[in-house]
Amino acid sequence: MQTILNIFGLLGLSAVTMLAAEQTWIGKIGDSLCRENHNSAAEHDGKQMSDRDCTLACVKENAAHYVFVQSGKVFNIANQDAAGLEEHAGDTVDLTGDLNGDTITVSKIAPAGHANPDTPARVAR
Repeated sequence: MQTILNIFGLLGLSAVTMLAAEQTWIGKIGDSLCRENHNSAAEHDGKQMSDRDCTLACVKENAAHYVFVQSGKVFNIANQDAAGLEEHAGDTVDLTGDLNGDTITVSKIAPAGHANPDTPARVAR
């Protein structure tokens, strides 16, 4: 009986640890070519583009991938098919997910300032 209780206790702690790992950050959805600075005129045959249009063009036409930029630090995004990446390309957002090294697995993207008010935004380190 004690063994069964120990197993359930470990499973419970594992579940709490997994839930605690998810965080929310404020930053910008960019692309792996431009990273934190868009210089659309130099990259797109002299055409001036918004950050959004530049990000979408780099991803669709130049095989770049989406990244998350916060305070000059660039994080890879593991799930490139995450809902909201294309919609919020070039925008400042509240991004929720799990951080593993320099890679975030995204679970939610919302316009900046629309995250759950009970979840403080964090600076990724």
